[in-house]
Amino acid sequence: MHSPSGELSQDDDHVLRELEPVVAANLDRHLSMTQEWFPHQYVPWSRGQDFDGPLEGRAWDPEQSPLAGHVRSALVLSLLTEDNLPSYHTELITELGREGAWGEWAHRWTAEEGRHSTALRDYLHVTRAVDPIALERHRMQHVSTGYTREYPGSALHGIAYVMVQEQATRVAHRNTGRISGEAVCERLLSRIAADENLHMVFYRDLLAAAFDRYPDRTMQALCDVVCAFRMPGHNAPTLRTAARSIAVSGILDRDTLLNEILRPLLRSLGVFERTGLTGEGERSREKLHQYVERQAAAVARSALWRAEQGVRV
Repeated sequence: MHSPSGELSQDDDHVLRELEPVVAANLDRHLSMTQEWFPHQYVPWSRGQDFDGPLEGRAWDPEQSPLAGHVRSALVLSLLTEDNLPSYHTELITELGREGAWGEWAHRWTAEEGRHSTALRDYLHVTRAVDPIALERHRMQHVSTGYTREYPGSALHGIAYVMVQEQATRVAHRNTGRISGEAVCERLLSRIAADENLHMVFYRDLLAAAFDRYPDRTMQALCDVVCAFRMPGHNAPTLRTAARSIAVSGILDRDTLLNEILRPLLRSLGVFERTGLTGEGERSREKLHQYVERQAAAVARSALWRAEQGVRV
């Protein structure tokens, strides 16, 4: 169980210590696989122009970008989510500590994630894809609100949540680039998605190690996270509006969540084939199975309705 106060229990502190050798090994593997890249090389600077204001440049107009509205919404959602990195880092360091393999991972993850907001903002400004004044106002509001962990005080819930969130972010970036119709946008988002994939793999393999050590508790945590999953910043009005737009477009809808995010993770972890579970663990697995089946039925009903109505996404 996770502590309402956000403080790690003695059991959870023990979990972090037990998993630290796995963190160290995963970090070594991550560093051997990651590729250095530079945000400025993915931005088409030659398209840039001064904006109105002190430099008396050209005012922004939505007609200046060929990107569809739902693509713009997805890019804004991605950037504003990345902008809260200071809060994410604070939460990570508070829970994991600054020392040892956990601390080293937290700092490395933060450094890699920082490139994403830099590249996305530069791309949006240079290509005039969104209103820069509205974007900055949204950033100020969003970052001023900050971020609080979804499951404070539970190490296993935290690992499970970030695993799902990293997979969802990777898929959203990939799908946005794919449907953008703009080669530079697709190349940039593919590069960012590659980072997110390695982050997901780190947490997925860490959760697999937790399953081997604490099968019942890990199953409970995963069940809790999956059945109530929400992206960071879901309460922010700007992000809610953008999320609805990208759901309708198919970038990150119920079908995507089920078939491109949850099912691949559950299959990779062998969740429904695992042995060694007892009472509460088995009940959590059954609840998780029922949730996945309900989501599959809802996706099927939605697909049938769209087919009957001749709706194309």
